[in-house]
Amino acid sequence: MSFSARQGIRTARRVVVKVGTSSNSGETAEKIGPIVDALAAAHGRGTEVVLVSSGAIATGMPFLQLDERPSDLATQQAAAAVGQNVLIYRYQAALREYRIVAGQVLLTAGDLENPTHRSNARRAMERLLGLRILPIVNENDTVATHEIRFGDNDRLAAMVAQLVGADALVLLSDIECLYTRPPGEPGATPIRRVAYGDDLHGFEFGSVVVNSVGTGGAATKVSAARLAAASGIGVLVTSADLVDDALSGADIGTWFQPNPEPAAPAATGPVRTAHR
Repeated sequence: MSFSARQGIRTARRVVVKVGTSSNSGETAEKIGPIVDALAAAHGRGTEVVLVSSGAIATGMPFLQLDERPSDLATQQAAAAVGQNVLIYRYQAALREYRIVAGQVLLTAGDLENPTHRSNARRAMERLLGLRILPIVNENDTVATHEIRFGDNDRLAAMVAQLVGADALVLLSDIECLYTRPPGEPGATPIRRVAYGDDLHGFEFGSVVVNSVGTGGAATKVSAARLAAASGIGVLVTSADLVDDALSGADIGTWFQPNPEPAAPAATGPVRTAHR
């Protein structure tokens, strides 16, 4: 199913939702509950939901007595190994009251670039969704190297949306919508809709580093949104605090209209799944 307006998200067949480190770790870990409430509501309406979640390294840092994000790869990997376990536990604990089971999927950039690995990942995701499991995807920080990392989970979310043929991608941020320049600066105005092919070069989307524990920001969300939109996937960028409104099709955030004539996706081999 394809739709050109954000209102279609409410009735979408399949949606990918991306949550950043700033919305699920440290002092903001309490936001996991409301985020899960919104995902469960969409799941209850029949929508197949895939969650792409950052936050493993930040979640693991306190258990390693680290006050700031480690700069060396080995310690990042160690923090991710501990944090991913805790993060999934927190999501599953919140999902339990809805009797929804989560399935962990860890990917590297190489997995989605290698045709065989990509086909296997797609097959596993389709089977999980067919079983009404809620896949929770993250970059496999424990084994990823600097050379093969996605760089940010906004891009990973766009690639996962392509992989599973999602109808929409919701990128959750710290602000309600994107602005023509960093909000708070003189002349910054909200961007409510980006038509496919619109030229955004005159806008200032700021740095890719947004806090001490995570990477991302407006620039990476714009890049990821355009990547997904080019594949015919509508993208909504909005605040994590408005996730329920976002999945209900409310008139919020910045909507990236999908390519009305996307190229056919590359073949990844047959995917056999059981009928529901």
